[in-house]
Amino acid sequence: MAESAPSPSTAPPSAAPPPAPPTPPVPLTALLAREGLGLRQIAGPDAAGTDIHWVHTSEMADPYPYLLGGELLLTAGVHVATGEAPLDTYVSRIVTAGGAALGFGVAPVHDTVPRALVEACDRYGLPLLEVPPQTTFSGVARAVWQLMAEARHTELRRVAQAQQGLAVAAARPDPVPALLRQLATRLDGYAALHTADGTPAQSAGTPPGDAALAALDRLAGVVLHPAEPRPAPASGTDTVDATHLAAYALAGPRGLALGVATRRREPGDHTIAQVAAVLLALLTADHQGATESARSAALVRLLLGAGPHEVAPLLGADRWTVVHARVQRGSGAPPPTPAALATALGSTLVDAAPEVITLLLPADREVTAQDGWTLGVSAPAAVEALAAADAQAARAVRRAGATRVPLVRHRETGLAALVAPAEAAAHARVLLAPLGESPALTETLRTWLSLHGSWDRTAAALSVHRNTVRQRVARCAALLDADLDDPDVRMELWFALNRPV
Repeated sequence: MAESAPSPSTAPPSAAPPPAPPTPPVPLTALLAREGLGLRQIAGPDAAGTDIHWVHTSEMADPYPYLLGGELLLTAGVHVATGEAPLDTYVSRIVTAGGAALGFGVAPVHDTVPRALVEACDRYGLPLLEVPPQTTFSGVARAVWQLMAEARHTELRRVAQAQQGLAVAAARPDPVPALLRQLATRLDGYAALHTADGTPAQSAGTPPGDAALAALDRLAGVVLHPAEPRPAPASGTDTVDATHLAAYALAGPRGLALGVATRRREPGDHTIAQVAAVLLALLTADHQGATESARSAALVRLLLGAGPHEVAPLLGADRWTVVHARVQRGSGAPPPTPAALATALGSTLVDAAPEVITLLLPADREVTAQDGWTLGVSAPAAVEALAAADAQAARAVRRAGATRVPLVRHRETGLAALVAPAEAAAHARVLLAPLGESPALTETLRTWLSLHGSWDRTAAALSVHRNTVRQRVARCAALLDADLDDPDVRMELWFALNRPV
């Protein structure tokens, strides 16, 4: 039979991460099966349908005022020995308070469980457990807490796996139906996306009965169109024909809701459904703004053959700064993410390659050092010169890594600024040709020159042994047929090593 009315939450919709699921209760059957306790049910209904939410110990003749419901109440029967209250009244008061089960300790007051207590528990439908003399009440309580911790760990793992599955589904080419299918599978039920009038537009899973489906449609209408002047709730729940129903209003102007129907209601189901509702809100929202539209248009034009100077105005800047970033090694902290770096620098134009992250920023935006990153920053450049700016940023980040500073800016001064880039590149290719295609030799020589020939500092910068540095530099000297102690040779090699070839 349906409940009289849904019980919707009145919290506003939010894209914040949902809270962790509550701690699941402990099945009484699991406690009875716990090795070492020796608990035995001697009265009351089958333990299979009983859950324990917590443990309470009391020797009061009437524990009713101190029970919250769902307890396993433990007693040694002191009040029975004193004859303070009839056992029939005692059991009825526990049942009225919502107690889940009664545990009677055989010792030190009683040798056996009183027959009248067994009969009263059978009469009122309260599971009665016999606690043997060797089992302490604290041991029973500890077993319940341990079972709760195990159940919570299992439920958290289930929720985490469900969240991962939902995220993967949301990344599929058909994200909405894929996400609904994943949600229905994870909850072993039915999931539907309801339109503004409460009817399902898409669904997945096994539909419940007609009465439950109709009730779910009405529930979706409640969260989407509440009776005035009551504000719209974020969610609502109902139960029809033993089917648990829930509806979640999706954030956004389109007036959509997620409906869920399940035969069971697990503690983590609400959390899983909230995650799905957030993802569906993002997938169904018209969220592409002017900036995203301009970036999409720029990409399309580039792919169709437009020149950079035609595309640059769509991105909103005439001059740009290129930033290369490498994760700092050996800090011991978790590695920072490219997304966090992009947010800190205020850029949405990011190429998150495995080794070097490249960002494009408007030239008027200040670039500052960031924790966990080594940054190389180019000089401001017009869109036609971005390739040269990219090479500048690459040299700057190598210099930053070699000198172990968090940020190096490109500075093109002196003789280097007087040589045409094409001529400089050609000279570098000829001069460095004997090193062949050996990044290890080239990088070692560049780092060694940048650190003024220090073996130890070069070894630390490259994370290799100092003897390896000596061997590589000696190999470079032999291949180049050059005296690396000569300042003129070092200057020319440094010039060549910092040219794009």
